[in-house]
Amino acid sequence: MANVPAAAVAASGLVGGYAVARWTKKRPLGGVALAAAGAVAAYQWNRQAGPRAAVGLTTAYVAAFAGSHPLAKKVGAWPAVFTVAGSMAAASWAVTRRAA
Repeated sequence: MANVPAAAVAASGLVGGYAVARWTKKRPLGGVALAAAGAVAAYQWNRQAGPRAAVGLTTAYVAAFAGSHPLAKKVGAWPAVFTVAGSMAAASWAVTRRAA
């Protein structure tokens, strides 16, 4: 398996989870995609930066998901998803880069 950066996994999980939920019209299925990517990212964060960073970034991942909902009411669904995905990727990159 290729070594995909945790930042890309986290951002893809947020975008992919929304896309799956929207296009299948099955929100729980989108949640499965979101959770699966989150679990992979958390594993990578733990390996790269340790458990404290993994907990912090996992909390940020969940907060990004939750925060996308009120943001979507202001800017639209896709812009909100891309905004939180980009923010999550930047946070992941910053934390794992410092740990390396």
